[in-house]
Amino acid sequence: MPQINVTIDGRNYRMACGEGEEAYLTGLAADLDGRIGEMRKSFGEIGDMRLQVMAALTIADELAELRRRLAGLEADNATLRAAAETAERGRAVDAERAAAGIGRAAERVGRLADALGSLPQRGSA
Repeated sequence: MPQINVTIDGRNYRMACGEGEEAYLTGLAADLDGRIGEMRKSFGEIGDMRLQVMAALTIADELAELRRRLAGLEADNATLRAAAETAERGRAVDAERAAAGIGRAAERVGRLADALGSLPQRGSA
């Protein structure tokens, strides 16, 4: 299992990660470090642990908002899928009705053609 060194809030941490996840973990640590740095600029020296907790709560808030949005999108997706399935069923019913109507019309045309074909022709004799 690979190990990397990351720096968060001026402290170095040795971390283990999955194979190929080194850059991802380094990026996460850099993001957290950046957030803590921005909060330090905004709030001043209010204590390292407090800044770290505030950064963690900010990330947790973003995660909660994304989960809420994802749940809304999944609900919208389910609604759209149901509407699409209903529309497809309606299209299939309409196609069956159209096919039946065309079949009936073809039968009528056939009967008319038969009837016209059995009429005596004028002017021939």
